[in-house]
Amino acid sequence: MHNYLRGARAGMLARIDGLREYDRRRPMTPTGTNLLGLVKHLTFYESYYLGSVFGREPEWTLPWIEDDSIWQGADLWATPDETTTYLLDHYHAACTHADSTIAELDLGAPTTVPWWQEAKRDTTLGVLMTHMIAETSQHLGHADIIRELIDGRTASDPAEMGDAEWWQTYHRKITSAADTFRDHPS
Repeated sequence: MHNYLRGARAGMLARIDGLREYDRRRPMTPTGTNLLGLVKHLTFYESYYLGSVFGREPEWTLPWIEDDSIWQGADLWATPDETTTYLLDHYHAACTHADSTIAELDLGAPTTVPWWQEAKRDTTLGVLMTHMIAETSQHLGHADIIRELIDGRTASDPAEMGDAEWWQTYHRKITSAADTFRDHPS
């Protein structure tokens, strides 16, 4: 489980690598999804789900938690004052802190997540690791799409399937199949 989590974390960081500061921050969907926002959001998850709820408070505070702006979506985008280095340093620290929780407790270690529904609050490290793997992987999927929209880079090498002409033909084939339904009402 821990290796899956580490792999998803590394994937998130790889999607940011090599981009201009603007491209790391710019909203790529109507709801504002952006790469640094995804990392910032995961920093909270790592810190709290695999730290605080086990009584293992991190040595730092997250400003968007301290000022309650998380409830207005402040964990989903980077302010001008939050540099990439600042956010990545917090993410690395949160992951390291979570790793120490994972190393020191067994999967059955009990805890309570106070912000979950009362009937579901009592849980274990194993459940929260599964939750964290799912959360990180879901956002890694978002990051894959965002990165492809920014510069065409994908997690795998597109050249393994074909050259630029092959991809254009492939894209036209998919577009043609979709166009079959363009005028259908449902």
